[in-house]
Amino acid sequence: MKILVIRHGQSEGDITNVIEGRYDAPLTELGIKQANLMADWVAQKYTIDKIFSSPLKRASKVAEILSQRINIDIVYDNDIMEWNTGLISGLKKEEARVKYPAPEISYPHTNLYEQESGIQLRMRAETILSKLINENPPDSTIAIVSHGLFIWNLGYSFLRLPVTSNLVRFPIGDTGIHEWHIDGENRTVVHVNQRRHLESLSATDFANSR
Repeated sequence: MKILVIRHGQSEGDITNVIEGRYDAPLTELGIKQANLMADWVAQKYTIDKIFSSPLKRASKVAEILSQRINIDIVYDNDIMEWNTGLISGLKKEEARVKYPAPEISYPHTNLYEQESGIQLRMRAETILSKLINENPPDSTIAIVSHGLFIWNLGYSFLRLPVTSNLVRFPIGDTGIHEWHIDGENRTVVHVNQRRHLESLSATDFANSR
């Protein structure tokens, strides 16, 4: 099985310096450009069997653009949404730090400010990965359009890392493509944050791509 995990493009939340989480900001004009370039790249390089997506606007729009390019329907799943940041969703980062300061010590099970705990986020990722592996043919090529923190956790699940591995980071940029292969018990990371499809952007737009 091939799994392509794709982050959404630049969103309005990215450029207004708010904490997104479940805050449902749409893509910017640049984000739509990024999504179109990504869709062209995927259409040229892969034969996709299914597209799964977060229903949040910034991800679902990217999935729609890919769907139109390759003529594959989208399966929306709430479990692919970004980390639920609770009361801080949609707040400016400076405001959130004042109103809802981070605790000095937190644990994987900590629920704070109506947020999802690290364990809950990881269990969502485990659930999605289990569905992909067990409900699709082993020769499938699957595309998933999601969000940064969820993609990190899906990667931890793919690599069978412990829940406490949240300090491990790999780059996740606008419309970055992560390619993972599963062959029985063997798991291979082929690409991390592949963004060669953005090379045709203007220097200004490329510089503004995260």
